[in-house]
Amino acid sequence: MPDQGFFALFIVGLLGGTHCAGMCGGIAGALSLQVPQGRGAWTIHVAYNLGRIGSYMLAGAIAGTVGYAFGNLLPIQRGLYLFASLMLVALGIYLLGATQALAVLERGGQWLWRRVQPATRRFMPVRGPAQALPLGMLWGWLPCGLVYSALTTALASGSAARGALAMAAFGLGTLPNLLLAGLLLARFRRFAQARATRLASGLLVLGYGVYGVVMALRAMT
Repeated sequence: MPDQGFFALFIVGLLGGTHCAGMCGGIAGALSLQVPQGRGAWTIHVAYNLGRIGSYMLAGAIAGTVGYAFGNLLPIQRGLYLFASLMLVALGIYLLGATQALAVLERGGQWLWRRVQPATRRFMPVRGPAQALPLGMLWGWLPCGLVYSALTTALASGSAARGALAMAAFGLGTLPNLLLAGLLLARFRRFAQARATRLASGLLVLGYGVYGVVMALRAMT
């Protein structure tokens, strides 16, 4: 995966915020209700999101390792690169408004989530960062088509480290929607949901994907 793919994943996380807020926003809201307001609340929310992004990075490292193991053969390596580029095209289309395209991927993750979810109960109610961090790591495996779509690009990253970095870029992009609160969050949502913003970002990510597809097809001929 080329370096510009990291930026594309960051943009997807940043401006796919409506989906992220729908999947994890309720959890963040529940944390707000449980935690006393003040500076301590921020430390808990930061710990929760660090755990969530940490689980994304772990999944990215696993995907990167798998891609490396099967990508030593040149035809497979080119196939993975083509697959990652096609997924960027799909994510660009998602940003342009095809939001239901991720539902199929989310249904596929329910099997794993049913086994992870019971473990979250031992960390609730959250009273401090020591509970919020592992809770975030568990909630990071919540079925999310946007996460799965980003994760597939880590397959073509070439290594565990680059796979983890790819998912870190995506996870950092999701932070504003899940960490900020009140007026700042409302303003950011208006910006992220504006038609011009989604059009520009969708075309940008789509452009990265199309470029990658063209380069992959050239390499195969």
